[in-house]
Amino acid sequence: MPREDIIITREIAPLPERSPHAHKGNVGRIVIIGGCYNAVVMVGAPAMAANAAFRSGAGLVQLLVPEPIRTAAAGLAPCATVGTLQDTAADILEAVSAFHADVVALGPGLGHTLGPSVVAEILIGFSGPMVVDADGLNLLAAADPFEIPQANRIVLTPHPGEMRRLLDARGRKEPVTNDAATRRAAACALVETYGCNVALKGPGTVVTNGDRMYINETGNAGMATGGAGDVLTGVIAALLGQGTPSLEAAILGVYLHGLAGDFAAEELGRRSMTAGDIIEYLPEAICEYEMTNEE
Repeated sequence: MPREDIIITREIAPLPERSPHAHKGNVGRIVIIGGCYNAVVMVGAPAMAANAAFRSGAGLVQLLVPEPIRTAAAGLAPCATVGTLQDTAADILEAVSAFHADVVALGPGLGHTLGPSVVAEILIGFSGPMVVDADGLNLLAAADPFEIPQANRIVLTPHPGEMRRLLDARGRKEPVTNDAATRRAAACALVETYGCNVALKGPGTVVTNGDRMYINETGNAGMATGGAGDVLTGVIAALLGQGTPSLEAAILGVYLHGLAGDFAAEELGRRSMTAGDIIEYLPEAICEYEMTNEE
């Protein structure tokens, strides 16, 4: 159960300030680790995360993907640079360092490209803010238990199935259902288990660091479509890269992501919208939020 003294907040941070003297190197350098080339090929997921990060204000984004899908990834995310995803954590961390990354997003479309121990080493070896999603979460669950240093710098963004695997991996048997109270309890259990900020996706996404909790009210059933979670990963990573603290970046990212989905659904209908449409409506959502906060 959530702690009795947990603060239920409706407060959403303002958008990061942008200096008139800003340049692409100081408004967020994001590395996205993802993609796979196995029996199933996943190239769209990391590209979607990259495009969402750019739409959310990131200055520079680099994709690290398997060599066979580099060209395809570059075509899908033309504003990003694309490097080859190596097999070892040491080589990956070297690439992250060479890019001078402020933030790492780990997991979109990753499949089994990396082993669980490599994911654990990346979480330990990179000291900056991170977003872990999709197969990054599944590989974290499969890793031998380890201590994540300064875990509150990290945002985990599981859907209920990924949440279940993460809790089971550490022997936590809290139920994960669609019931609102159960979802809140499960999110708090995950914070207690791993020490990270958590955004439990779904209707009324729950965002918490164990002390504060936010229940999102934007978004709709049309967002139940492949790639929507990758878009959220990119939005949160971009906000982190612009200096928004981890919990606040997760709350604001979830809100803007849902608002963009609402605008897309209003224009296109819930049945027909895609994750790409959420990206296309991010500027409208961001402008709406910015104008509302200026009033």
